[in-house]
Amino acid sequence: MAQLLSSSCSLTICSRNKPYLKPFNNCSTLFSITLACNNSKTPFRRLFLQEQKPRKGSLVVHAAAVSTSQETPVQTSSGDPFKPQRVMVIGGDGYCGWATALHLSNKGYEVAIVDSLVRRLFDHQLGLDSLTPISSIQNRLQRWKSLTGKTIELYIGDICDFEFLSETFKSYEPDAVVHFGEQRSAPYSMIDRSRAVYTQQNNVIGTLNVLFAIKEFREQCHLVKLGTMGEYGTPNIDIEEGYITITHNGRTDTLPYPKQASSFYHLSKVHDSHNIAFTCKAWGIRATDLNQGVVYGVRTDETAMHEELYNRFDYDGIFGTALNRFCVQAAVGHPLTVYGKGGQTRGFLDIRDTVQCVELAIANPAKPGEFRVFNQFTEQFSVNQLANLVTKAGEKLGIEVKTINVPNPRVEAEEHYYNCKNTKLVDLGLRPHFLSDSLLDSLLNFAVQYKDRVDTKQIMPSVSWKKIGVKTKTVPPKKLGGGGGGGYIWLLA
Repeated sequence: MAQLLSSSCSLTICSRNKPYLKPFNNCSTLFSITLACNNSKTPFRRLFLQEQKPRKGSLVVHAAAVSTSQETPVQTSSGDPFKPQRVMVIGGDGYCGWATALHLSNKGYEVAIVDSLVRRLFDHQLGLDSLTPISSIQNRLQRWKSLTGKTIELYIGDICDFEFLSETFKSYEPDAVVHFGEQRSAPYSMIDRSRAVYTQQNNVIGTLNVLFAIKEFREQCHLVKLGTMGEYGTPNIDIEEGYITITHNGRTDTLPYPKQASSFYHLSKVHDSHNIAFTCKAWGIRATDLNQGVVYGVRTDETAMHEELYNRFDYDGIFGTALNRFCVQAAVGHPLTVYGKGGQTRGFLDIRDTVQCVELAIANPAKPGEFRVFNQFTEQFSVNQLANLVTKAGEKLGIEVKTINVPNPRVEAEEHYYNCKNTKLVDLGLRPHFLSDSLLDSLLNFAVQYKDRVDTKQIMPSVSWKKIGVKTKTVPPKKLGGGGGGGYIWLLA
């Protein structure tokens, strides 16, 4: 199943509804979301219904051409002669994926984005919006090419549809796959039964499809998978990087670190890790699992080049991360919303370090059959510490910042021990951007710049872990029109 965008270039469909995935040049930039619901078995199809169906035999897509950049990618010594040059970024239209795709392209890698664009539909469905105005994926890629001369290919479709994914693999032939293509919000997975089911089906089956595609079509391909530090939970011992050596009844072994996931989203990531580890052992796949902490920030060197390259900036209670939310709350004069006691401690990192970590993992690939786990964060903060930092930064800018403690919508320890190891990426050359006063000033100023776009009704948490139920929760459907693509109403199935 492919999600398609209204434009001036058509994509021929064969009798079995299989698209020929050769990208085209010189397409228009009109953005109008439609769905080709040819495969009723995918979770994406079951989540959304469309009011009208596209004309059979001809579907429309906007994609870019093959990169011709000759810049040499970063080269480091890993002892393995295999060096990826062509990188497929699954989920490349999202928060981490977009910044990563531009960064890798700028470093000289040939890059293709694979995305269903479903994240944009979530906003329409839930009545949310990014603090920053987000250009269509076509406008983004065309602006990137006009500024840099570098081209990023685009494949629009659902990786839970293996036919689409296999054709994409055979067309692009990636050396590395960076997999961001998952529903990434814990609160979203806890809204209701349908979102919990969607999250696990989309994430687990999508990753399984990627693993099978690598096995069948690109066995040397290196999988760089975005995991989460949330897989570990908050144990009362130090958190190692993926594995722990234990002695039990006089015998010693190194085993996967115990997982204590705290939402249906985090559980999907645990299942992913187990599936990847198994296929590395059974099939000889090379994979790196990046257990990422909470990401903050919005600008990288590449996204700051032009407003059409701006990244999304979520501040709501469903997709917004803690520091980003606090900065927006401070900018509009809303008290900082500290959940419960505020002692919840996590690992954090700047979005600039996210792209740097992915680049290091690609440039230093895992060996065939190796399943590596890197803890991807640079600093640890409690929620109370973040609130204090934002309060002090606001004072310097003349902003009075207040804090309130609100009932914690999650089921989690609010005071706990937390000490994680994160040395492997540093050993590969990570140069962290630590949370400084100047960065906080920049984030706050950015939030102030766009504060007129803030919907204050989206600030307070609206999803409760204990009240999740069977009944589907919806908002009034919105009509998405424009550009001759027709109007489509998106509802929950």
